[in-house]
Amino acid sequence: MQLVTNSEQQNRTGIAEFILLGFGNVEDWNILLFLLFLAIYIVTLSGNLLIVGLVIADQHLHTPMYFFLANLSFLESCYTSTILPRMLNSFLMEDKTISLWGCILQMHFFSTLAATECYLLAAMSYDRYLAICRPLHYVTLMNERTCLLLVSVSWIIGLLLITILTYLLSRLTFCSQYKIDHFFCDFTPLVKLSCSDTWVIETAAFITSSIGILPTFLITVTSHVFIIGTILKIPSFTGRQKAFSTCSSHLTVVSIFYGSLTFVYILPTTGNFKDINKVFSFLYTVLTPMANPFIYSLRNKEVKEAFAKVICKLVFSHAIH
Repeated sequence: MQLVTNSEQQNRTGIAEFILLGFGNVEDWNILLFLLFLAIYIVTLSGNLLIVGLVIADQHLHTPMYFFLANLSFLESCYTSTILPRMLNSFLMEDKTISLWGCILQMHFFSTLAATECYLLAAMSYDRYLAICRPLHYVTLMNERTCLLLVSVSWIIGLLLITILTYLLSRLTFCSQYKIDHFFCDFTPLVKLSCSDTWVIETAAFITSSIGILPTFLITVTSHVFIIGTILKIPSFTGRQKAFSTCSSHLTVVSIFYGSLTFVYILPTTGNFKDINKVFSFLYTVLTPMANPFIYSLRNKEVKEAFAKVICKLVFSHAIH
């Protein structure tokens, strides 16, 4: 009987798990990093779910802008939950392995949410464009049906685009390379490890990005160009300031999100750029979802008032009991 070595067997059947290298050799800092990322995760979930709760509970926030904001906050709660729990486990248990299908599923959920966020940000930009540039037609154009349609389309297209890539990814074979130099299973690092021909999936990724993601970026940029142009035409300084305050939070979020994506997916992922790539990946996958609730709440009078009402109700209820 002919004996088959482990490496031959591995090359023939494909590997079953990967090792996420994360941030390198940080074993001495595992407990500290666990506590840090646990705090980030708690703050992120609390902030985003608080916004969702406020929008649902307060009648004054039942407007298109806050409907989109609540959906964005819910998305980012899911978004960060696809990455941080796995990271926390690796710090606490010192286990950097992840199964092949676990890796593919993490990529699928993360990428679906990222694609959906592009569409939601475009919808929010369009909403602000109508509110500032076409205020007389805003109520007619941005009605409840339109809001539901835009949000539904955002989720459906995001899911469909990434499902195609996930299917193609599941057809690839992974042989000898099993170390992913990243802190989560992102699409590009995963495809690079395959020993199959990746031309089809890379072409599909280019087409889906060009057809699906690029238009949302153009809509977002074009909307803000028109918004800024309209604001600059307002004669009074007070009027310009009031108009800009209604879109400044969204403009900040969009700038951080697309700026980070540009650095992550356009810059090379080799050499000195590899560490820079991780930094910007960390920025838009972990820090941005945590910062967004603060950006929207600190710059938004209605959200602060709704939050103050909730605090007052809690204090008053506690005082009675």
